[in-house]
Amino acid sequence: MSKKVTLVGAGLVGSLLSIYLAKRGYNVNVFERRPDMRKTKGYAGKSINLALSDRGLRGLEGVGIADEIRKIAIPMYGRFLHYQDGTTGYQPYGKEGQAINSVSRAGINMMLMDLAETLPNVKFNFEERCTGVDSVKGVSSFVNESTQAQTTINSDLIFGSDGAFSAARLSAMLGHDRFEYNQFYIEAGYKELVIPAGPNGEFLIEKNALHIWPRKSFMMIALPNIDGTFTCTLFMPFTGENSFEKLKTREEVKEFFDRVFPDAVPLMPTLLDDFMTNPTASLVTVKCFPWTFDDKLALIGDAAHAIVPFYGQGMNCGFEDCVVLNELIDKHKENWPAILNEYQILRKPDGDAVADLAIGNFTEMRDKTADPKFHLQKKIEAWFSEKHPDKWVPQYSMVTYRPDIRYSYALKRGKEQDEIMQKVMAAVPGIEEKWDTPEVEKLILQHL
Repeated sequence: MSKKVTLVGAGLVGSLLSIYLAKRGYNVNVFERRPDMRKTKGYAGKSINLALSDRGLRGLEGVGIADEIRKIAIPMYGRFLHYQDGTTGYQPYGKEGQAINSVSRAGINMMLMDLAETLPNVKFNFEERCTGVDSVKGVSSFVNESTQAQTTINSDLIFGSDGAFSAARLSAMLGHDRFEYNQFYIEAGYKELVIPAGPNGEFLIEKNALHIWPRKSFMMIALPNIDGTFTCTLFMPFTGENSFEKLKTREEVKEFFDRVFPDAVPLMPTLLDDFMTNPTASLVTVKCFPWTFDDKLALIGDAAHAIVPFYGQGMNCGFEDCVVLNELIDKHKENWPAILNEYQILRKPDGDAVADLAIGNFTEMRDKTADPKFHLQKKIEAWFSEKHPDKWVPQYSMVTYRPDIRYSYALKRGKEQDEIMQKVMAAVPGIEEKWDTPEVEKLILQHL
């Protein structure tokens, strides 16, 4: 093999994968439809803050950049809940000291690109739109968005790392029989807003938490940035009673926010301008199979498994794809047909599972975090897990803090544990007063 690799897409996963492959001696050409974000004023791509957790950090540690990324990250140790009546609550994410990290999508992407470009065998090509991939011949075609010049490149391997609406995936879909593809949108869209920093750059609300304003059919969240600001995201249905279609004028927006997010409004001086200016975007889930074609083309990251952002696992799952692929290169000693076959067999169930987990967590964040019974259940689970760590790991901890546990197992085991908790909570009258007693402990153990 001459070791020529083409990557379609220079996002988070494509940039990380380019480093893994280049460090193994592959000559990597990365083609990206957008301009170089490091040279453009204002990043026009998706800018929802990302929650970097242990799976993603493992991917970054594999190329020696995890410590650098931690410098631009803010640890969030739990959910800070803002209720409509003005009261607040707090739910720790895991054990003491466990956190997820708020990072800027653009910041981490630019760091990965910078690291990749220190390697002599990586080349980025920007404003190059993929117009087709021939996985039989190993040929990729691109057109330059500015000059309209066309490029055709031959390579031994092609990776489609070009996101939820992947051109590489579309090309494979059109060129292969029995390609399974499922795409669906949730009823909610999102709009980004902002809480600015205080007069001296201070954080105006708790810095080390993910803030949630749960309102049953909709919610707002806020993640901290290192400059003292918070990136807020309003998630709500496109249509219906409390929906984006009802908020067309500044007056309607003001009345709505004053009523449903009264504690947030004083913190958001640019709320009305931001709401009227910033786009409303949709949220898609993509499941497909196969992920590899003709031993030369593979889909990775969102191109293979786009998910909604509510478990904070999109980037983490994509980075884990890179880790698994890297391990398989060692295992199969660069036998790429074997590598690609096992890659899709291993990762497809986990991609589907994390998509389902993300949809489920939307309901949890939006609705259940305001339910006292849900709080009690989480408290019992954390207590029981502390006493019996070998028998019970909360689903959130399995997904977020245990990269040794597959997403598919976390989904299955989480459902089993939830069924046990429902039975236990129904079987113990007045459990609110005796949730941490031997009676409750014994009952859970009987169900295991």
